[in-house]
Amino acid sequence: MTEAPSKPATLDIVTTDLDGIVIRLGGDWLLGGKLPAADAALAALQGHRGGLAFDTDDLGNWDTGLITFLLAVHRSAVGNNIETDESALPEGARRLIALSLAVAERSDAQRQDVKHGILARIGNQAIDAWQATLELVSFTGELVLSLGRFATGRATYLRQSLFVYIQEAGAEALPIVALISLLIGMIFAFVGVMQLQLFGAGIFTADLVAVAMIREISAIMTAIIIAGRTGAAYAAEIGTMKVNEEIDALTTLGINPIDFLVTPRVIALVLMMPLLTMFGSLSGIIGGMVVGLSMLDVSFQQYLEQTIASVRLNFLFGGLFKSIVYGALVALAGTMQGIACGSSAMAVGVATTKAVVMGIILIVVSASVLTIIYINLGI
Repeated sequence: MTEAPSKPATLDIVTTDLDGIVIRLGGDWLLGGKLPAADAALAALQGHRGGLAFDTDDLGNWDTGLITFLLAVHRSAVGNNIETDESALPEGARRLIALSLAVAERSDAQRQDVKHGILARIGNQAIDAWQATLELVSFTGELVLSLGRFATGRATYLRQSLFVYIQEAGAEALPIVALISLLIGMIFAFVGVMQLQLFGAGIFTADLVAVAMIREISAIMTAIIIAGRTGAAYAAEIGTMKVNEEIDALTTLGINPIDFLVTPRVIALVLMMPLLTMFGSLSGIIGGMVVGLSMLDVSFQQYLEQTIASVRLNFLFGGLFKSIVYGALVALAGTMQGIACGSSAMAVGVATTKAVVMGIILIVVSASVLTIIYINLGI
């Protein structure tokens, strides 16, 4: 048995002799069909002082599409002090309307767009920044306590998970670190050759590339790569666990989420960052050597000796110490945003974005502070 085809919904507004308005509804008022807009009916009610009635003799099937229209008309009639006769409406529609109007809408149910002045916006941003700083300090304190429990063997974690985190943060990150560092080294060498050759000092390109990569560039570039790769992964993983209430389950079982989720990830990244930085430095020097040998009239032996002569142990250890600091900050930002994630899928994306942004900001700030310290110490 086939269903009868639906009739198009119709809407007619008729003015009676007694200065009243009759809204005639016809056809099928279904959400799946094309429903007439309520604008004409609402416009007719503006400034009207007569009564309002309905004619539903030709009304067919209906669903919430009709209720939405009737609620809009009802609110407009109330706002214009118009007496409404709803007796002609279907009984089910009248009940749904009464149910919808049984509880008044909260005054704060709809979002209000409040425009603030420039000083108010600056103040709000400053308050948010201060609040974020307090949260970072608090989370850092909890992490330090957790590291103390880890060192004394009182932390609850999975040892195999620690090895997995070490592999993910270390060996699996080598290809992207090597590629980026190789290209950075080639860029440095190209710029150095083009400028130093003007003074007949092209061989010092080896010094430029080696010192820059070992002391500064390799550590900070590796940290930024890890922030976008591993830090974001930490935030997404822990944030998803927060959405699935797995962190609440750990707490219920008496397991500290910081010990179980945060501390192993931080330790893994801190251990792997110096190795990744050394590998990145080597890749950058190789990239610079490829460009230098192709553009300069020097031999491989000359370039290699110049590179070795320019590198000092304080440069190497200084860069490795920076990498440890960067790794700790990236892991801190990723895990912190994951723990602070909300309870929706959108919140996971927001937490991931915040983790990357926060990680890069912490890297840049710490790089500036460490550089000032190194200069004052003569490193």
